Amino acid sequence: MLEGKATVEDTDMPAKMQLQAMSAASRALDRFNVLDCWSITAHIKKESDMIHGPGWQCVVGCSFGCYFTHSKGSFIYFKFELLRFLVFKGMADEQPLPC
Repeated sequence: MLEGKATVEDTDMPAKMQLQAMSAASRALDRFNVLDCWSITAHIKKESDMIHGPGWQCVVGCSFGCYFTHSKGSFIYFKFELLRFLVFKGMADEQPLPC
């Protein structure tokens, strides 16, 4: 399992959600080849959507940068060996875009 072996770099998630995100990553790594980041990402996103409702996003890779807006209390960035995991819930657009 990934818990205890992962290093949380940054988060605003409650501890229980952090453990769930890291457990989803652990299950994905058990199931897929470590080089198959697409399948790992899809697995983590689907688990997050199932447990916490739709709107979750996931990025997995060795080196990446990003800028995003997330719902408060729904962000975690952690590493495990060479892989980095970013899991967050996107914010709902509360105002319609102008036509």
